[in-house]
Amino acid sequence: MKRFTPALAIAFALLPAAQAVAETIQIDVRKTNGCGCCLSWMKHLEENGFAPMGEDMFGGSLVRFKLDNGVPQRMVSCHTALVDGYVIEGHVPTADIQRLLEDRPDAVGLAVPGMPYGSPGMGPEDDREAYDVFLIHEDGSTEVYTSYSAPD
Repeated sequence: MKRFTPALAIAFALLPAAQAVAETIQIDVRKTNGCGCCLSWMKHLEENGFAPMGEDMFGGSLVRFKLDNGVPQRMVSCHTALVDGYVIEGHVPTADIQRLLEDRPDAVGLAVPGMPYGSPGMGPEDDREAYDVFLIHEDGSTEVYTSYSAPD
């Protein structure tokens, strides 16, 4: 029995790491090749409990992908992600994605249209411009999900 004690100690020591891996949320990111802000947003995802997988697409194919997945043209940004049945368009903060996955609204997903300075992947947050995160409904209508003000 004493021979198994070190094995049990190792198993218990690795348990938190195994739980962290199990809690990591897979997210598929479609983007254009070499886009620095897309890569920065993916790093933001990794730092906040997500496991992003990037797939490069040509511009026209990426636009078609966005529209085919319910992103209204007025909500378009530079990258589109799929996570647990939802579409995430643009530089959406991970806190909003996590809230979406917890609340599970009947919706297409979230969008930050354009590329607002200071949103995740777009420069320092402490110097950001004000921007909104929108909830995209199945009928294409939108509503503000979260508003981020510019710092004072």
